[in-house]
Amino acid sequence: MVGELDFDTVRDFATALLIGTLLGIERERHKQIDGDVSVGGLRTFILFAMLGAVGGWLAKLLDFPWILVAVVAATLVAVVTSYVLAARVQPQSLGLTTELAAIAICLLGATVMLGHREIAVALAIAIAAVLAYKQPLHGMVSRLDAEDVYAGVRLLAATFIVLPLLPDRAIDPWSALNPQKLWILVLLISGLSLVGYVAVRLLGADRGIPLTGLTGGLVSSTAVTLSFARQSREKAHARAAPAFACGILVAWGVMFLRVLVTVLIVNRAMVQRLAVPFLVMAAVTACLAWLHYRRSAGGSARGNVPLSNPFSLTSAVKFAALFALVLLLVAIVQQRFPREGIYVVAAVAGTTDVDAITLSMADYARQGEIAVAVTAIVIAALSNTLVKAAMVVAFGAPGLRRPILTATAAIVVTGLAAALIG
Repeated sequence: MVGELDFDTVRDFATALLIGTLLGIERERHKQIDGDVSVGGLRTFILFAMLGAVGGWLAKLLDFPWILVAVVAATLVAVVTSYVLAARVQPQSLGLTTELAAIAICLLGATVMLGHREIAVALAIAIAAVLAYKQPLHGMVSRLDAEDVYAGVRLLAATFIVLPLLPDRAIDPWSALNPQKLWILVLLISGLSLVGYVAVRLLGADRGIPLTGLTGGLVSSTAVTLSFARQSREKAHARAAPAFACGILVAWGVMFLRVLVTVLIVNRAMVQRLAVPFLVMAAVTACLAWLHYRRSAGGSARGNVPLSNPFSLTSAVKFAALFALVLLLVAIVQQRFPREGIYVVAAVAGTTDVDAITLSMADYARQGEIAVAVTAIVIAALSNTLVKAAMVVAFGAPGLRRPILTATAAIVVTGLAAALIG
């Protein structure tokens, strides 16, 4: 009935009011700091939000959408008029940020009244964050180079162009290879690596060795291990063996946690069984890393890992091929040598990459063989750890070999014990 208010309507108007207040406070602060003379501040944004809310409410109540169209048109006229007047006063500082925010807040107020309160609130928070974090966002963009932009475009192309073109069915006699699901998992791993790479770029190039191990481990613990092993032989780092040991172990610990995150995304049912050995290995690694951190006089040594942007279509295709090979080997071995053969495949695959065998075992566990899958992933992780320890022995300084070999033995023993007990 026209003129009748209920609790939901009052709540929606209150939500629109709060949305306007949120963005209005941010714009008022910007206005006071920068001396902006654009469309308005707190009160103006509250009024724009309420104008959109009233327009949306009347359009819905009277079943006449042109009311909302008229309200939005009036808002546009007011914003354009304000922009023209501001351009005459401060022509050197023209911008459309506040004006576009005013239009957005009007539309969000209407969105609330049209029954989409949650999405309106989420968008308002996102807009407020974009407005408030102006300097950090600009700083982040300044750290990006052309290759980073190209990598982002390639990732989007691989997600929204390549993925829909792939068939969503098995294409091999063993029913192991589904191109679309295979590519989704490739994008998952590439995305996790890209997140780690972005963290490295945002933190800057000149970082302490332990922090490098933390951020670099998100991209590639193998790259961190190899780089630190080589740097440890330089005369300038003759006394930095404890710091390098700390950085390497931190990267290894991140790898153990990354495996858990990957399985959590792909097959949540096996996380509980996998968590015990991997959290134990991560905890042992963290304790040993902390011990070497203390020995390195607070980790004041410096080091850099030359990491490039981890995503390219070529590397994605190579990983897809490796992953497909692991899947085929698992499927074939499962038919002929059900359990022992899978462990052998896991050990061999782990020497080069943990992600491929992790994803294949997460898929294999859906057949009910969770215990076998968990053991195989543990074997792959330990195999990968042994290979990285071998890198330290081959390329690292003598002072780095002993702590890494000791840590490797502790990780292997505790990991196997936790896997057997679990």
